[in-house]
Amino acid sequence: MRFSKPVAALAAALTVSLIAAPAASAACENANVSASQVTKRALVRATLCVLNAERARHRLRPLRLNRKLSAAARVHSRAMAGHRFFSHTSLDGATFVDRIRSTGYLAGAPSWAVGENIAYGSGSRSSPRSIGTAWMNSPPHRANILSRSFREIGIGLADGTPVGGGGATYTTDFGRRG
Repeated sequence: MRFSKPVAALAAALTVSLIAAPAASAACENANVSASQVTKRALVRATLCVLNAERARHRLRPLRLNRKLSAAARVHSRAMAGHRFFSHTSLDGATFVDRIRSTGYLAGAPSWAVGENIAYGSGSRSSPRSIGTAWMNSPPHRANILSRSFREIGIGLADGTPVGGGGATYTTDFGRRG
């Protein structure tokens, strides 16, 4: 899902169907490990590597990790896993634009664009590569990953899934401030 100022683009929240990951297309450390096997920091780095490898394959500049976007993404992943819902809209009605705005990321920006991808998986399907593959096989999620508009990314992970049980819930918030 993506919004830009002053025009809002509407996209449906899609449940990402996870499929088996193909052979590694990039040497990203920890990209193929399940969420329970390494630290969240290692998973964030691996997710960033996987997404930037996709961007590199399409001759796009890499995304830079942003602290404020990561804070918004982390809060949302924790909320979805903890309160067992899966949506771009929080239970209190806040959109991802609201969550990103609350971090101060958009403050003072004359123009901006933001987007969000969400996913969850269990076992091997909770690995950064598996999540990245699922997003790349979903046109709206792929569009966010490969958007030339975005320069920065926030990655938030939470233990558990919206349906309960082990695994991980991922949120990526994309941004550009003009």
